[in-house]
Amino acid sequence: MYLDEIVAAQKRGEARGLASVCSAHPYVIQETLRVSKTLRVSPLIESTCNQVNQYGGYTGMTPGDFVAYVRGIADENRFPFENIILGGDHLGPNVWQNEPAESAMQKSEVLVRDYVQAGFTKIHLDCSMKLADDPQGALDVEVIASRAARLAKVAEESLPSPRGRGMPEGQGEGGLRYIIGTEVPIPGGATEHEEGVSVTNAEDARQTIEVTHEAFLREGLASAWERVVGVVVQPGVEFGDDFVLPYHPAAAQELSKFVKSQAMVYEAHSTDYQTREALKDMVRDHFAILKVGPGLTFAFREAIFALGMIEAELVAKEQRSNIIQVLDDVMVQHPEHWQKYYSGTEAEQAFKRKYSLSDRARYYWVRAEVQDALNRLLKNLGDKTLPYSLLSQFVGGTGLNAQQVIAWKIDRCLNDYLSACDHAE
Repeated sequence: MYLDEIVAAQKRGEARGLASVCSAHPYVIQETLRVSKTLRVSPLIESTCNQVNQYGGYTGMTPGDFVAYVRGIADENRFPFENIILGGDHLGPNVWQNEPAESAMQKSEVLVRDYVQAGFTKIHLDCSMKLADDPQGALDVEVIASRAARLAKVAEESLPSPRGRGMPEGQGEGGLRYIIGTEVPIPGGATEHEEGVSVTNAEDARQTIEVTHEAFLREGLASAWERVVGVVVQPGVEFGDDFVLPYHPAAAQELSKFVKSQAMVYEAHSTDYQTREALKDMVRDHFAILKVGPGLTFAFREAIFALGMIEAELVAKEQRSNIIQVLDDVMVQHPEHWQKYYSGTEAEQAFKRKYSLSDRARYYWVRAEVQDALNRLLKNLGDKTLPYSLLSQFVGGTGLNAQQVIAWKIDRCLNDYLSACDHAE
């Protein structure tokens, strides 16, 4: 598997990495495949337990649905589906934290089984969250490890044959790759401004690996442990509504040094909005798997807003899509995906709905009203190159039509990651 190549390269001292695109947005996935095809690399596309689960998640998709969805986009773009690495992120009881442990873990077993049987081959086991009947205080690392091993056993027992799944050799039986570790930023960004976050202590990383290893062995999973390729740690990066905490190599020096002695690499979450140089430094320091999600849909949102502003200059008022207003109206009518994340006055919340780096707007592009407005916007602008002056004013690039504006914005973000991972100039 391509993940193995990345780990092997890291262990040879090469600064190579892999961008993990954690998004269900069709434009983001399409551009990921297009750029990956050009560079001849295997893209890693992931979904989280909240996005996709046996009950549909917030996307309305089960694991099987998500695989079919990605396959459809791959077919439309003539990308070989077998070259895509599909990952399941934070697989565990996160969705069912309010339930007793046994109930939550039984549902987690179904979750993991469904992911594996659907064709996901990179599995992040995350049992870090306290459940309803767990004792007071911090959750014991032994409990976290034991629950993760329990789910790994289910994953191993759920593997279909490569032929039955339509997967090539190496991505079926024995083809699962595991990520362990739980010290991650809040998914989707912090909810409050932070001055800094603590880098994972190297001793804590060692304990996570050792205790989880012991738990795997107790479950008879020695073979599965050989396929644990990464551990999630906190490298000191984070973002929120209006701030980005940059990577500082000096602060992560001991953590970086520690993993050189391990047969795995680090996976870093919430790397959105880091500079290209910071991402390169992270890959050099063995944070070889870089997760990005909101940063990519933020780029899509930027493109659509720019096109909406161009539309306002070119199209008669009664014919405009009013995409920016339609999106905000839908968010106000259905606040469940942003209200508890965006604090402040009414004006401050209105600003965040449009421009927050957390990009809670990403949950609303699938709604019918927004889709109708988006389709009208693209129809109004057509496929002709847009005026130089308006592209210069609102986009920053020139010689583009509407679809190319969207691709250009997303690619700018993607290319930072691919460059950092030693895949692009």
